[in-house]
Amino acid sequence: MRFDELDKRMRVFETAHDHSVMPGIHMVARLDGRSFTRLTKEVHGFAAPFDERFRDLMIDTVRHLMQVGLAVAYGYTESDEISLLLAHNESAFGRKERKLNSVLAGEASASFSLRLGAVACFDCRISQLPGERDVLDYFRWRQEDAHRNALNAHCYWRLRAEGHDAARATATIAGLSVAEKNELLFQRGINFNDLPNWQKRGVGVHWQDVTKEGRNPITGEVVLAARRQLATELELPLGEDYDTFVRAHLAAGS
Repeated sequence: MRFDELDKRMRVFETAHDHSVMPGIHMVARLDGRSFTRLTKEVHGFAAPFDERFRDLMIDTVRHLMQVGLAVAYGYTESDEISLLLAHNESAFGRKERKLNSVLAGEASASFSLRLGAVACFDCRISQLPGERDVLDYFRWRQEDAHRNALNAHCYWRLRAEGHDAARATATIAGLSVAEKNELLFQRGINFNDLPNWQKRGVGVHWQDVTKEGRNPITGEVVLAARRQLATELELPLGEDYDTFVRAHLAAGS
């Protein structure tokens, strides 16, 4: 069989289940670290429940993903996950989910591993969101997850520090309400409201326009040039204010 004929026949098996996101649908890619609890706590000894070194590794990975050739309007990270809002008109790879998932997971894994100095792996999935409200609700959802995770993590690791094993610490907080978890921490000298906001709300990364001063190499004249650069937000707003924040970047990426 000639190569052209063989290639045509075999390509069907490779592409038969390819799915492309329809134009006009918003795309958000969510990446999760694989076995990161073991990686961060057992293998590399990051502080629990939060470590600024790990936070910065995740932020650097977000910033890398926003500069790999895909139009990413907004990036968000909390815990061991990353969410990327792709520009509304992004058409890379024909908007094929398989390609977007594999490229983003590969880039994240490579970037994080190089910075950590050890192998780390991410998976990726695409959320297809039909309207602006769905995009805003998506990021509200992840921010609420950050708050829940932070409260549980502080309770869990405080109990572990007191000598509880993993099973007992988990069981102790399993049936507690939010108020009871806050009280558990307060009785141990921790006011959850006073903890750093990046732990409770996550971290945002976005593009911003800046003006930089330069010099014309021929005339020596001082000139101003517009540039786009990434900015990191450790103090994200909440509620409707967060909607407004995300909406601005959603519009900028249209």
